[in-house]
Amino acid sequence: MPLCCYAYETLIVISNLSPVVIRRLEITDVRNIRQAQFTDLSTINIFHGLNGSGKTSALEAIHLLSSARSFRSHKLKPLINNNAEQCIVYGEVCSFHSSHYSAIGVQRSRKETGAIKVDGSIVRSASVLAEKLPLQVINSDTFLLLEGSPSVRRQFLDWGVFHVEHSFHGVWKTVQRCLKQRNSLLRHGRIADAELDVWTDELVRASEQLDSLRKAYLARFSQVFDTCLAKLIQLEGITLSYQRGWDKERSLADVLLANKDKEKEQGHTGSGPHRADLRLRYQGQMAADILSRGQQKLVVCALRVAQGYLLSQLTQRQCVYLIDDLPAELDQYHRRALCELLSDLDCQVFITCVDHRDLNDCGLNPDLVKLFHVEHGNISASL
Repeated sequence: MPLCCYAYETLIVISNLSPVVIRRLEITDVRNIRQAQFTDLSTINIFHGLNGSGKTSALEAIHLLSSARSFRSHKLKPLINNNAEQCIVYGEVCSFHSSHYSAIGVQRSRKETGAIKVDGSIVRSASVLAEKLPLQVINSDTFLLLEGSPSVRRQFLDWGVFHVEHSFHGVWKTVQRCLKQRNSLLRHGRIADAELDVWTDELVRASEQLDSLRKAYLARFSQVFDTCLAKLIQLEGITLSYQRGWDKERSLADVLLANKDKEKEQGHTGSGPHRADLRLRYQGQMAADILSRGQQKLVVCALRVAQGYLLSQLTQRQCVYLIDDLPAELDQYHRRALCELLSDLDCQVFITCVDHRDLNDCGLNPDLVKLFHVEHGNISASL
């Protein structure tokens, strides 16, 4: 069904006060899910079934509503069912600035085109989706917060700043524009220093603003993270440290001036907020090098959950959680601890697992739980 054929409702009044951010969800041709409809989602939604049945694809469809892209791959074509030319996800999402639900639709095609609609109007930027639907994913890739490149941790940090600081997005876009223009000039052999200096000066101003926003957010976040981690596991000696992307003893202007000739040879800007990193250490060593796999999962879960807590504290908005294969690498005690932490956050959660009975002892409120059985891409409510 073409995206334009959906009958978008301008605003739909909330009929209850339970923490349900996504009330209605329709999935069309996302991987092996040809068609699925959920008209009354609950606070805790559990998709269970055999491996390869389509459980993760359901979470992937929800992620599309928040970013217009998959969390599994940057490639678009694998996201679309083999027998279809496009995929569509439609949802009714709670508006955080009023007592209404908004209608959101995302369409992606094999031709790498698509459309995003919010309350019937076309929107041009996926940042609108991110603002409408703050969402965190806990899956096997979450370990990249410890093991992955600095870009993964920068994206994690910037997600939080974006949702709590209104000026962030504009500053971040300015930094990206300056870097693009400056790098373009650096790649050309002969350039006038005056032209390069114009972009350097603007980059320095925006970078200092971005750095300040990141530092302010991290100061708040670190305290919340420590609290969340303590509720999951006792690990004395976990520390978060922020590296801004250039020498902490010198200004970015001085660093760029000193490295100008070197950057002309390399053809890119070597220092700046695009090089920032968030380091996690345990007793002075990199956490990824010393913690067990189970300990690592609890640390990254604490990082993700802490962002939801801070978002709620600072903005009174709810974060939706997608947790793929929750029982993996966690024993029953720690599964319960994670579920209790999410329950205290009072947020909407979508969980996948092979056997839903693995979650029976996790302290989930049965009145808030809905079960969905997934088999060969078909999703049906379980009793």
